[in-house]
Amino acid sequence: MNNKSDAGCNFVRATYYRNMPEPSDQEKGLPQPPVERPAAQEGRIAELPGPEALDVPPMDLRTAIESRRSLRGYSGASLSLNELSWLLWASQGIRKITRSEGSTRTWRNVPSAGGRHPFETYLVLRAVSGLTPGLYRYLAVGHRIQEVDVSRDYAQKVSDICYRQPFIAQAAATFVWAANAYRSVWRYKARAYRYFYKDSGHVCQNLSLAALPIGCGVCAIGAFDDEELARMIGADGDTLFPVYAAAVGKRAHP
Repeated sequence: MNNKSDAGCNFVRATYYRNMPEPSDQEKGLPQPPVERPAAQEGRIAELPGPEALDVPPMDLRTAIESRRSLRGYSGASLSLNELSWLLWASQGIRKITRSEGSTRTWRNVPSAGGRHPFETYLVLRAVSGLTPGLYRYLAVGHRIQEVDVSRDYAQKVSDICYRQPFIAQAAATFVWAANAYRSVWRYKARAYRYFYKDSGHVCQNLSLAALPIGCGVCAIGAFDDEELARMIGADGDTLFPVYAAAVGKRAHP
């Protein structure tokens, strides 16, 4: 771990607090970036059932934790719109928004460093009742989803981008979390890049646990072609880039 040419070690050292003495943009008084990227001008926006309307079967927390495992085989059954809404709410839903001293914070169902919540959630939907297969984006403020491209089925494409892992093409939905970098860099400078990967683990764990009571399973995905996945969701790979993904589908057996 003392190889000075190792990119990972160099990154860790570079983001020690003592190696980042300059003030952050927040400390300089620069304006905070928006808590969510604006909706695209084009692309139908669909309202999702609100959290108060979601009827989720009860499951003991210990049962959920001990039942969680990576699932790579799915029944092929579709998710309902209510089930998709629940999974989005559990993993990135906003409970409230507060504003104070020039800072806006979203309070979500997962922790995030400094309450920055840097992620934009993209969805490859293959089998969700009432929705055309294609690429979507979750608009957490307002709890809605917007069509990005429904001219084609993206299931096989995202499977290929993830180094041809076949189960991804059979998932009802694939979640892709992309970090909107400056949302966290504004406060934490380069150290924010450490937090993107920590925060994504919180998000995916919530998704995994939320899937269990609705008869679904999840497999987290870390192996993908970064540039191709960024292109697929329309990200530039620098200010917005994919960090993590997960496939979701109905269990073949209860």
